[in-house]
Amino acid sequence: MPTDTEIIDATRTWLEKAVIGLNLCPFAKAVHVKQQIRYVVSAATTPEALLEDLLAELRTLQDTDAEQTDTTLLIHPYVLGDFLDYNDFLDIADAAAAEPEFDDAFQIASFHPQYQFADTAPGDIENYTNRSPYPMLHLLREASVERAVAAFPEAEQIFEKNMETLNALGLERWNKLGVDKA
Repeated sequence: MPTDTEIIDATRTWLEKAVIGLNLCPFAKAVHVKQQIRYVVSAATTPEALLEDLLAELRTLQDTDAEQTDTTLLIHPYVLGDFLDYNDFLDIADAAAAEPEFDDAFQIASFHPQYQFADTAPGDIENYTNRSPYPMLHLLREASVERAVAAFPEAEQIFEKNMETLNALGLERWNKLGVDKA
């Protein structure tokens, strides 16, 4: 079983080589360079325990200045390893972020090693835009997302551009990135 440090290192490698390296998220580089990403490995083994960790991390993010920590990657390697279970949990995660105590300040992006968009086959390269070494919930500040989108022309085209990037890259070259589990 990998250590928390190994899990975070694998996640950082994925972020640097895939997300930033392929420019899948044009907003990721700035917070990475400024070291404003909080990496948290959850020890949760049940969805209920993960929900508690999620709420705790939302509160931590809420209580922390954005200049110190702008976003959190809540990595949960011991629960929701099956993508369908993970996908079902996303409704619970979104409901948690929408709790009145958080005042619509957060949104959650989803990443999973088996990520699969609707109407795609499991091996389709398009799915790799959201494939990470471990299941994770990306906690984003709504204000940061709004600023990033305002600063990035045609932000709504990022998804389509990512599909083009990965289709041009192909699965063989993706695998050579070495961004799967360590």
